Amino acid sequence: MAHEKELASLDLRYEGLRLKQAGAEERLLGQDEAAAILSLLRISNQRALSILEQAGFIAELKHARQMNVTEIAAELSRSKAWVSVRLGLLSEMSAPVRRQLFSGAFPVYAYMYTVRPFMRLNGVTREQIEEFVGAVSGHGLSVREIEQLAHGFFRGPESFRQEIGKGNLALSLERMRQAPPIPDECSEFERVLLGDLELTQKYMQRVMGKSQDPRLQSRAFHAQSHLLTAGILSRSRAFFHTLRQLHDRNGQA
Repeated sequence: MAHEKELASLDLRYEGLRLKQAGAEERLLGQDEAAAILSLLRISNQRALSILEQAGFIAELKHARQMNVTEIAAELSRSKAWVSVRLGLLSEMSAPVRRQLFSGAFPVYAYMYTVRPFMRLNGVTREQIEEFVGAVSGHGLSVREIEQLAHGFFRGPESFRQEIGKGNLALSLERMRQAPPIPDECSEFERVLLGDLELTQKYMQRVMGKSQDPRLQSRAFHAQSHLLTAGILSRSRAFFHTLRQLHDRNGQA
């Protein structure tokens, strides 16, 4: 006979799979722990589990409950891609980073859309991601402040990275706010191009972060996105060739 079971009563072993936040504990029905987890995941849209919490429970089903991706997807009436995206999210995350996110010390949104995309850039190591998350966690920073520090840490000079690593976050943010504006001696045409380059850098980062989001599901989105990405890819070789030429000219000036 099914018996009522609180999420918090799952031997407290799954406390680490929930983000720390105030609020009433959810109740759910289940004959065993795997059934309870599946029940929770099935109602996650209504109960607003974050993608990270979903990932934690799915990993528990796969590794501790010996369920494969196909079985989990069938039980949840989800695609295998939906399950795989969440398993991949945890597999690329080091234990220290995972602890910071699940403890609530580092915002999940900032990790997903600001920090995670840097993992795909050449030269950015897993250890650097871990160092950055550890340095800025628990300081009550806004997502915008974390984004500013991330760009400085991963793209800025080594001295800036060291300041952040030492925990001098307020000083680092102040230095970024005092960054010199576009020089007055630039012509209007040059100022417009500099603005375009800033926007290009910003939106490249945003597209990399959002492109793997599992919420991209509708047929209408995929159809329109397919056309747009085809147009962008058809111009990518010429675009990067032009950008390299500009970069080389800048270095010789």
